[in-house]
Amino acid sequence: MEWLNYHHLYYFWVVAREGGVTRAAEVLQLAQATVSAQVRELEKAVKTPLLARSGRGVALTPTGEAVYRYADEIFSLGRELQDLLAGRPIGKPLRFRVGVVDAVPKLVAHQLLEPALRLAEPVRLTCVEGKLERLAAELAVHNLDVVLSDAPLPPSVKAKAYSHLLGESGVVVVGVPALVAAHQSGFPKSLDAAPFLLPLEGTALRRSLEQWFAEVGVRPAVRGEFEDSALLKAFGGAGEGLFAIPSATERAVRRQYGVRRVGRAVGLRERFYAVSVERRLKHPAVAAISATARRHLADPAG
Repeated sequence: MEWLNYHHLYYFWVVAREGGVTRAAEVLQLAQATVSAQVRELEKAVKTPLLARSGRGVALTPTGEAVYRYADEIFSLGRELQDLLAGRPIGKPLRFRVGVVDAVPKLVAHQLLEPALRLAEPVRLTCVEGKLERLAAELAVHNLDVVLSDAPLPPSVKAKAYSHLLGESGVVVVGVPALVAAHQSGFPKSLDAAPFLLPLEGTALRRSLEQWFAEVGVRPAVRGEFEDSALLKAFGGAGEGLFAIPSATERAVRRQYGVRRVGRAVGLRERFYAVSVERRLKHPAVAAISATARRHLADPAG
């Protein structure tokens, strides 16, 4: 029988967790050469590379990602065993692995996920961000329990999964007070030639906004396009342009970024979905999200 050397696995796990050999060596209080040698021994044992150079650090290969997930489980169980033997109370939390499509606003993701953390059973949440196609692939091999998306799974993605509508929110246009003062009168016609920040092409909100602009007959001056919704808001809060947000997050965005409403994009709705391999949502945390999502996404009064 072949035995896995758990010392080698542990060094690899620390390197992967810390993002490089240098930092791992500091954590382990060992020489970098020693740590590198231990990882090479593990790669030799599994007969495939686990790490690849990435700038000044390292990145996991596809096999390395799988080994890291198993190692994380193994050493988590080891810590629980130590707690048990030491007489400390233990309670294994429910692991909840969520993929969040990068176009989903962070505030919406938090609102949707928050009920899962309020279950009577302790929950250990793991969030990863990315494109829907990549996250759907991770979902298909059960590396994720659910994916939060701003769009249903397209037919081009062959993963066997189901898109569950969680709810929808209206859309409002906001900006710093100076921009609001300049463009609030006559809204939405006032948006013509107004500086505007947009999500990247291909996202559901970008398509909806462009259609809405055409319907109301305006052509804003696009000052920036952003993949990350939080970065877009940071630029908007700095006064670089007006931007659109789900009205469900308006109060939080106004408080955090110091912006005000220019106007409501009447007829424009942003929808959010839970993509799951289950036709019926059975995971307790996913069920909790689904049960409360419509309330969290509802347009606030005012």
